[in-house]
Amino acid sequence: MVDDQDETFTTKRPTCKNLEKILYQPFQILDHGFIRVVDYMGDDNAIVQAARVSYGKGTKQVSQDKGLINYLLRHKHTTPFEMCEIKFHVKLPIFIARQWIRHRTANVNEYSARYSLLSREFYIPKKEHLSSQSASNKQCRSEEGLSDREAERVLEILQEDATRCYQNYLNLMNQTEEGQIINPDNSGIARELARMNLTLNQYTQWYWKIDLHNLLHFVKLRSHPHAQFEIQEYAKCILDIIKLWVPFTYEAFIEHVRDSVTLSKTGISVVKRMLAGDKVTQEESGMSKREWGELMEALEINEG
Repeated sequence: MVDDQDETFTTKRPTCKNLEKILYQPFQILDHGFIRVVDYMGDDNAIVQAARVSYGKGTKQVSQDKGLINYLLRHKHTTPFEMCEIKFHVKLPIFIARQWIRHRTANVNEYSARYSLLSREFYIPKKEHLSSQSASNKQCRSEEGLSDREAERVLEILQEDATRCYQNYLNLMNQTEEGQIINPDNSGIARELARMNLTLNQYTQWYWKIDLHNLLHFVKLRSHPHAQFEIQEYAKCILDIIKLWVPFTYEAFIEHVRDSVTLSKTGISVVKRMLAGDKVTQEESGMSKREWGELMEALEINEG
């Protein structure tokens, strides 16, 4: 894939110096993955401009712009953030792509394994990122890792399966990695059929374009400590890029969204009782065990 990385363009539209510096630059994620910015539109000023268009006032002082962005995020006035868009080129394992694609508010175009050969690249995790199934959460890992012996066996299986399946993928098509025919007397099967033999840790690539409002939602969910480690790594990188792109929005997002807590009506009632000096227990709080545990975690109260 060729981009005009070495060309310089003149434009009348606002640009972001920090993003211009990293445009097209790949940031490595996991073992073979990456993220890079290939295009963008808007910045913090575009958000302020959109918010003020209803009564026709232009840009005010920087402190007022910053205050307005905080106000918008704090009160969930999200449409001004949709004025900014960004396009990423992402290389990621297929099993992470399946999680990622659940965010249906973006425009996506993925590498076609019907049209082109996939490369011999698959994700093999590090030992410290291997663990057993959580006993309390059906969808994630436990906090305890595997023994060295168990981890080595898991990595051996992952490597062997991925390597064997990829080689059979080539054999099914009667081709080498370079696309050359192996046996002239064998036509092989179509790429669209051969790909079903590949493992889910095989890498794919896509262009992913999204507006800032929906990007912030993606980052909130996928950078959360309960999210899968691998997608967290991508979300953290994107958050660093957001900080370069829209610093006022980044600060407001950390303050009012990522590191904030939303309490239910019952949760607020419990907190009020605690502030009044009452000793409140889960059994008589009106909250489920899970809700209670989340509240205690948010308030950093250890009941142990």
